[in-house]
Amino acid sequence: MNEQAIGKIVIVGGGTAGWMSAAGLARVLGASCQITLVESPEIGTVGVGEATLPTLPYFNRSLGIDETDFIRKTQATFKLGIEFKDWGQVGKRFFHGFSDYGPPVQGRSPYLHWMRLAREFKDMPPFEEWSITAMMARRQRFAPPFELVPGAGPAYSYGYHFDAGLYAAYLREYATQRGVQRVEGMITEVEQHPETGFITAVKLRDGQRIEGELFIDCSGFRGLLIEGVYQAGYDDWSAMLPCNSAQAVPCAKGEQITPYTISTARPAGWTWRIPLQHRTGNGYVYCDGFTSDAQAGRLLLDNLDGEALGEPRQLRFTAGRRRKSWIKNCVAVGLSGGFLEPLESTSINIIENAVGWLVQFFPDRSFRPELANEFNRLVSERYAYVRDFIILHYKITDRSDSEFWRYCANMPIPDTLRHQIELFRETGHVMIYDQQGFREQSHLAILTGLGVQPKAYDPLAELQDLRQVQAHFWNLRNAIARAVDGMPDHAQFVHKHVAAAPVRQTAA
Repeated sequence: MNEQAIGKIVIVGGGTAGWMSAAGLARVLGASCQITLVESPEIGTVGVGEATLPTLPYFNRSLGIDETDFIRKTQATFKLGIEFKDWGQVGKRFFHGFSDYGPPVQGRSPYLHWMRLAREFKDMPPFEEWSITAMMARRQRFAPPFELVPGAGPAYSYGYHFDAGLYAAYLREYATQRGVQRVEGMITEVEQHPETGFITAVKLRDGQRIEGELFIDCSGFRGLLIEGVYQAGYDDWSAMLPCNSAQAVPCAKGEQITPYTISTARPAGWTWRIPLQHRTGNGYVYCDGFTSDAQAGRLLLDNLDGEALGEPRQLRFTAGRRRKSWIKNCVAVGLSGGFLEPLESTSINIIENAVGWLVQFFPDRSFRPELANEFNRLVSERYAYVRDFIILHYKITDRSDSEFWRYCANMPIPDTLRHQIELFRETGHVMIYDQQGFREQSHLAILTGLGVQPKAYDPLAELQDLRQVQAHFWNLRNAIARAVDGMPDHAQFVHKHVAAAPVRQTAA
């Protein structure tokens, strides 16, 4: 047995990040390691993330979680993507779906061929009509992708809308059943080794002392360990992502349980609508330099589908990331490592990545710095790639109806994003820096949805027989229509297969 093997892990903080970390580590380490999670009821969780990317089903599957049980216990519904309203132009809408636009045509992106067809045929339908999830969303349909014949249409996947608090509770039960010890209390002191600077224990207000060899910081924005102990530093991206405030409030369930999130651009930011089985989640993400909290609260409440189930909850944040997420024997996961607004539902995905990379580069008690260096490189790059993708939504805009949108149109952006935009504008090609993150189809959804029209056409796409290319696109569109025709209504699917127990919702 490895005498250097880590035998004690302490997770500081609960919430989604803490319990995802506990569940993931417990699944891998089993009884070989004692895992203790410390959380305090005095410290609230942010809990605004109620929508996910299609990676969460895989995370849950890696834990051996039964999907139906998970959906019922978290009041979840299915998410095919995001409908964007009034982004780029007031009155315009587009859909970012979790699907591609069909297979490559002679090795070239389908978009390059669609551009040619749109030039030749003036009645060519919008490119979005080759996204099966966009067509499913338009008709409120849903069926799991495995029910389709492989190859019959574009590939697609799905995420979830769920109650983040219920998900944390679900994972808490999962983790404690596998030996994770939960300790309730407020941390008042952090002990360090006098020579190495490694954290050795945390002390609670009631006098308890909890020793560990590896410490996972899931303490939220304050970064109790990564910043409070190690002063990791923070890269502030607010000049490029100016939204710094949010208000969130649930309301009574509306008539439609849509299989997608709705994001609506507003004068100083954007609002979200996320339908769950028992209620609808709502929020307004905005910059307090362009509106007041009172105005933001009124706008949010005035645009609810149903009766508000409480008063809006205020949140403050600064977009950015820690300069290092792993220092010595401390690893930051979740908000303690950074924050990017929930426009594309990336917060939980970044937690998934961090837990996965921690497992991949799991240390022994020597804590070789090369492991931390690689973890920090991966985390930092992922934050930067997601940052660029979110900035893209704001930067390309024709809106000049408010000071906020005028600022966004003129604000500085990273060179990496500038290159992506310029390459697409000139050629129609999409540059992807992060092959594990948002891929070509996601960038195409945003770029085309915001009205960017490339100036040139791909010369190799011009070499293909025009009628054959046209037949390919029409056959694919017809296959999508047939597939969607055969799908049930999303609300009916949820009611028939994964309905949760009713929850009485009353206004506070």
